[in-house]
Amino acid sequence: MKEMLDAEILIDSPVIAAIKDEQGLVECLKTECQVIFILFGNVCNIGEIVKKVKDGGKTAIVHMDLITGLSSKEISVDFIKKATQADGIISTKPMMVKRAKELGLLTIQRFFIIDSIALENSKRQIEVYHPDCVEIMPGIMPKILKDIRNFVSVPVIAGGLLTDKKDVMSALSAGADAVSTTNRTLWKMQ
Repeated sequence: MKEMLDAEILIDSPVIAAIKDEQGLVECLKTECQVIFILFGNVCNIGEIVKKVKDGGKTAIVHMDLITGLSSKEISVDFIKKATQADGIISTKPMMVKRAKELGLLTIQRFFIIDSIALENSKRQIEVYHPDCVEIMPGIMPKILKDIRNFVSVPVIAGGLLTDKKDVMSALSAGADAVSTTNRTLWKMQ
């Protein structure tokens, strides 16, 4: 049974630690961040990385697109489900999200909103694939975050280019339920 990344956990811990190396892994376990986005690793060590996050009492979400050695095929989601204790996945690929939902994993679909076409495409994909959460990048676009928030009923996560507390507060004020960041100083904002 998947853990839900719902409003309650995001209200209690709205800053998500996005880790991109071993040092980030060590540091995130010392913070109050309850959700960890794993943005590094390979097929040989992703199980160990997830285990460390889980042993730290945190929710582990694997970014499928960034794990070296995983293909862009849905079978990679099966591998994460069977070979790790991950609670869920992040991907920009709708078929990965679909397969993860079928396997009972938490799903976060990441969208890069670079223009109005990308915004409309993201809305269509949300309607078709029904991810559990959406991550909007870059996270420093309050107007777009408000638009997405009005469109979806699932948690909205703002990620990318958040550099200080003001950026975080602006994203949350615009309707994001949480922010994801690799900026370690922001992990301590809880």
